[in-house]
Amino acid sequence: MSAKVIIGVSHKTYFGYQQTQVWCQQVAGLLQGLPESLTSNLELFTFPAMPAVALSLHHFNGTVMATGAQNVSAAPPGAWTGETSAAMLQEMGCRYVEIGHAERRRHFGETVEVINQKIDMAFAHGLTPVVCIGEDQQMSAAQAAAFAVGQVQELLAHRTPQPLPPVIFAWEPQWAIGAPQPASDDYIRDVCATLRAYLHSHYGAQMRVIYGGSAGPGLLSRLYPDVDGIFLGRFAHQSEAMASILHEAQQIIGTD
Repeated sequence: MSAKVIIGVSHKTYFGYQQTQVWCQQVAGLLQGLPESLTSNLELFTFPAMPAVALSLHHFNGTVMATGAQNVSAAPPGAWTGETSAAMLQEMGCRYVEIGHAERRRHFGETVEVINQKIDMAFAHGLTPVVCIGEDQQMSAAQAAAFAVGQVQELLAHRTPQPLPPVIFAWEPQWAIGAPQPASDDYIRDVCATLRAYLHSHYGAQMRVIYGGSAGPGLLSRLYPDVDGIFLGRFAHQSEAMASILHEAQQIIGTD
């Protein structure tokens, strides 16, 4: 394979501390039983709630699963009560950080300027940003792809020098979340393939695209290779579901 299959998982705040510990223990056990031929072709990360980041780092130490944070301060360390600095996340051993989720934009008023500042902090401290993008109104696949490219341009076009550090863009059509009719596989593939082609031609293959909408069994297999991977929420909150996703990834890697 020329690139690793990406699987990310966010806990949001569904889990308490003890639930997080059980999930980490169970998933770490799954990973320890996987063959090296699979793990060497996987890029895995999880975003626990902030108070459980150290717990996740502990349980996944020595496995292929990396730990990241669901948010990061837009400012350097200082008098920012309640914030978490990129410097501290780096010091703890985090490797990824989630930035710009639709919930952060909608409910916490995060603007493109703030998201850009957070990307700056991630870059400065060696953290890979997982940047969430996507349209909030239903539109055609071509229009959605153009919208996603526009969001990318707001975040990358002003940056120099080239090449830029790696970024993972998690695209999700917000209108489809929880809707009676979710985004179709063809719709997802069309948007992600267009976005990936744009990123690779303008910035390089270190820019990847994962699908971050509602997910279930078989979705990764149906979307790959038009996506670099998948970003999971509640579906992956059961270790059995994680096992099924890892099995899908094994089939993809074994037949690629």
